[in-house]
Amino acid sequence: MGSWDSGPFDNDTAADWCGDLDDADAPERPALVREALSRVAGEEGYLDADIACEAIAAAAIVAAQLPARQPITSPYAPDFLRDGGQLDLPDDVAALAVKALDRVMAKDSEWHDLWQDAAAGNINPAFDAVHGLRRTLTT
Repeated sequence: MGSWDSGPFDNDTAADWCGDLDDADAPERPALVREALSRVAGEEGYLDADIACEAIAAAAIVAAQLPARQPITSPYAPDFLRDGGQLDLPDDVAALAVKALDRVMAKDSEWHDLWQDAAAGNINPAFDAVHGLRRTLTT
């Protein structure tokens, strides 16, 4: 996982996934978000960091669509969202995003292990970012 910061879009995998979402036709985008979340939420084995990164980015996109929205400002997020675009997502996607984030934070997650190892003591901005997304999604 090539990461340059701890935000949802601040790694190679998330940036690539966002590029694919940006390039997709508008009607296909909600299905791509759901797919990224579903793959992680349904994973029963050791969770690969790459699919976790995609799910975190997808969860950030879902959070940005809610009334208590968490705005997207990252230059690595999809251009159409940074330019004020929206996604028409079904109501159940927020709950799916919460489930995916909970799976990312589980002990059998490579993403969790990598960021836990990188943490400086009790300070873990990546964990804080995921917890913030989860709060937004459950508000």
